[in-house]
Amino acid sequence: MAYSTINKSSVYQNQVLYTGNGSAGNAQTGVGFKPDLVWTKRRDNTGDHSLFDAVRGVTKMIKSNSNGQESTVSGVTAFDSDGFTLGAGGDSNGNNETYASWNWKAGTGQGSSNTDGSINTTYTSVNTTAGFSISKYTGTGSNATVGHGLGVAPKIVIIKKTSGADDWKVYHASVGATKSLVLQGTNAETSDSTSFNSTAPTTSVFSVGTSSATNTSGQTYIAYCFAEKTGYSKFGSYQGNNNSNGSFCYLGFKASFIMVKSSSAGGSATYSWSMFDNKRTSYNGQKAQLEANTNDAEVTDDTGLIDILSNGFKLRYSPNDTNGNNTYIYMAFGQSLVGSNNVPCTAR
Repeated sequence: MAYSTINKSSVYQNQVLYTGNGSAGNAQTGVGFKPDLVWTKRRDNTGDHSLFDAVRGVTKMIKSNSNGQESTVSGVTAFDSDGFTLGAGGDSNGNNETYASWNWKAGTGQGSSNTDGSINTTYTSVNTTAGFSISKYTGTGSNATVGHGLGVAPKIVIIKKTSGADDWKVYHASVGATKSLVLQGTNAETSDSTSFNSTAPTTSVFSVGTSSATNTSGQTYIAYCFAEKTGYSKFGSYQGNNNSNGSFCYLGFKASFIMVKSSSAGGSATYSWSMFDNKRTSYNGQKAQLEANTNDAEVTDDTGLIDILSNGFKLRYSPNDTNGNNTYIYMAFGQSLVGSNNVPCTAR
């Protein structure tokens, strides 16, 4: 049995659903903490994913479904003590449009420079308890290291160039540092010695090579680093079986957020980064699927059917997205099975 050192996971990661009003000053509450990363997506129709973080600052948006550079939009105009405030319109606050937001807590606001690596970060905001940090740095064009501040090696590193158009690069420990995945794409893992310099992260730094997507001289980048925390977060892999009685993934906690991607197959829209959470559907037979790599509306048919259980999740359908005859990677956050508060987490 996994025991969590985190009494209440929702003070570090939480979801909020809301309806836009098209007007500035649209405050969203109920997050449970002041978020340092806010990721929003329209549900009822097409609309880009929008990511805002405290390190880059309010109104600075990047899109998980695009390789485009950072843009300044009305978007998130404030990170508040219990949520965030939205500006007028745009991809995060259209009038009468419905949205999901996924929120993470890093450090205290923008943070400060981390000097552990050969590249000093401009800012690093870090939460060692929850295993999450955000780092902004400027590339050198030569093999280098960047400090993440977590004190343990992260199992996921997601990097995006913000000063120009380029791929999102994803390191996942189950894939390894000699390969990478692309967040805005459907491709499988590919051999890649230049994004992460074929070097796994250490307890203090992650490595970048000479790829334009992670380390061009003079270009700016943002990196989101995630380390596992027992009973709160888990990042692993599973083998799909193309069957309605699908694979079961043990987490040791009841998940509140799950993202899944085929790492062994790709190249078509049926190998997306599938996103599930406990707010858009609050019962087993989870059908509310959004895709990090597309601007598509929420899918509510059986193509993304999963059960979120007290100690993990189980695939209940056989689409390529989540349960084909492929290998899949996942990232999951949630509530501890039994935490130090001794409150058990039961199935829905």
